[in-house]
Parts: sequence; C-alpha cells; structure tokens
Amino acid sequence: MAKATVEAPSNIAFVKYWGVKDIDQAIPQAPSLSMTLQKCASRTTVEFAEGATEADTILKARPDGTLAPASPAFADPVRAQLDRIRTWAGHTGTFKVATQNSFPAAAGLGSSASGFAALTLATLHALDANPDGAERSVLARRSGSGSAARSVFGGYVTWPHGDNHAAKQIEPYTHWDLRDVIAVVETTPKNVPSREGHQRAPSSPFYEQRLAHLDDRMKAARESIAARDFDRLGPIIETEGIELHLITMSSTPPIYYWSPGTIAVLEVVRAMRADGLSAYATMDAGANVHVICPADDEPQIAARLDALDAVHLVIRDGIGPGPTSDVEPLF
Repeated sequence: MAKATVEAPSNIAFVKYWGVKDIDQAIPQAPSLSMTLQKCASRTTVEFAEGATEADTILKARPDGTLAPASPAFADPVRAQLDRIRTWAGHTGTFKVATQNSFPAAAGLGSSASGFAALTLATLHALDANPDGAERSVLARRSGSGSAARSVFGGYVTWPHGDNHAAKQIEPYTHWDLRDVIAVVETTPKNVPSREGHQRAPSSPFYEQRLAHLDDRMKAARESIAARDFDRLGPIIETEGIELHLITMSSTPPIYYWSPGTIAVLEVVRAMRADGLSAYATMDAGANVHVICPADDEPQIAARLDALDAVHLVIRDGIGPGPTSDVEPLF
C-alpha cells in the first residue's frame, strides 16, 4: 500500500468565476483571478492498494477529529474524482480516503476548491505520479470544481490558460502580503449549490454585459497586483463581489445568497473606509464576507468585524504558498 497526505488551501477570487461553457468539465465562460489563502484549508489522506477490488472507502472527520463514513452526497463526487485519476494514471486498485476541513464547508468559503485540490494532489502522490503544475490543475478542475484548478497553486493565480484550461500562478505569495479577514455570518450550507448557480447565470439580463468587460477588468487587476497598488485593486475586488450577486439575484429563478448579516458587514466595511482603513469586501456564492486589506490594517478590521452581533466567527487569513504535504496523516 502507498499513502500520502496533502493540505490544500481555499482561494478567494478577486475577479469572479461565474458561468460555464461546460458544467461537467468545469470550463469557465470567462477568466478569473484569485488569491490563494493559508489557514482555510482541507487536509486529505489517501491510501492506495494496487490490484485490490474492494469499493473505495470515503471517510470524513467529525468536529472532534474522529473519522466516520461520509454521506453519499459527499462521497459520490469524491469517488468520481478517484475514478478519473485512476483512469488517467492507468492503475487498478482501491482507495481509502479521509478528509478534514479547517473552516465551514459549503458556506461560500471555497471548501470545494480546497477539498478537491487536496484530494487530487494526495491521490497523485499515493500513485507516485508527478505531473507538472498545469496537469495537476487540469486534473483538479475535472472534479467539477473549477476553483480547485486555482488552489493547486499558491500566491496570485489566473485561470484558464491554454486549450487544457489550466490555472497559472502570476505572482508568488511573497510578492505582496495581502490579508483576508473573513466575517462568517452563516455556517450552514447555502441554499443553492454553486453548480446550479453557474447553470442559471446566463438567464440574467446582465450576464452578457458582464462578460463584455471582464477582459478589461482582468487586465486592471493584474496590473494592480504587479504594482502592489491597493487603491486601484480594492474597488475592483468590491465591484466584482457585488456584480456576482447582481447576476445571481437577477437569474431565473433568482438566487439570494446574502443574509441580513451580509448587509451589516458591508455597511461596516464602508464605515471603516471612511475612517481611513484600507478595507474592501467581496463575497463568493454565499452569505459570508471576505474583507481584503493590507497587513497593517488587519488587526483593526478584525476587531471591528468581531464586534458585530451578526458575525459568528472572524477568520484572519491571508496570502499563502499553496498546498503542502508536510502535515500529519488522518489515519
């Protein structure tokens, strides 16, 4: 038997991925740009028995750290990804998988990105396969979580590139120390999965208009990161967060990811800017709010968010180096 463990982080998109050309292959309709995080991560252990014929075993960590069989809704996509990688690698055998998250899952915080990136990379290690970064990104994307293609890299990442629709790092994490102060206002799974939201996106009357200006916005975001110009990047980040939800709310039928807590956090972010703090908010497909800021402003921003009744938890995260195998196995 061969066993490997990988911890892969989530990422927060500054320019959003919303809407797909191919839902099953997770091929996006438009480009995106993200910052790989550090603390919000999934740890996955994969053990492979060559030639074994038993069904794959999928375990999920409970809050106390003990392992239990995963529900079919969780296990079935994991087994499908194991099948893809098994076929790609030309192996026959059985996998045992266990996974644990350091942050709430299915709440718009990118748990599918970190989860499928960790699963993909740990499975490749267990099979003693070492494809290049682009191929690892493609394999992660084929899980159906497009944002997992970005989480196989650290730093600042754009996606897609080339005919294989891989992600690519544009700057390492050492380039610019930005922080992500996450205001968790909802810990339960969101009411509409991202997969369904992607499929509804083209029904918004504003969707084509959004696609028309994304190339210019991507260019501006890349230039801002290269120059470490937060005064320019911040408004792009916040506009993108609002615009994604404009599309969801105007889809048919509409999707309302925001909660009253979301609005309360956005109001405080505007107030913090008026007080001279460099804080800009963004949201993925969920109610929780990511407040992006320079390192110097992080402590004050975290304290202001933590004081809100609507905020259950504040996660102080930031730019990270990407996946690591230097972690303890789960079994």
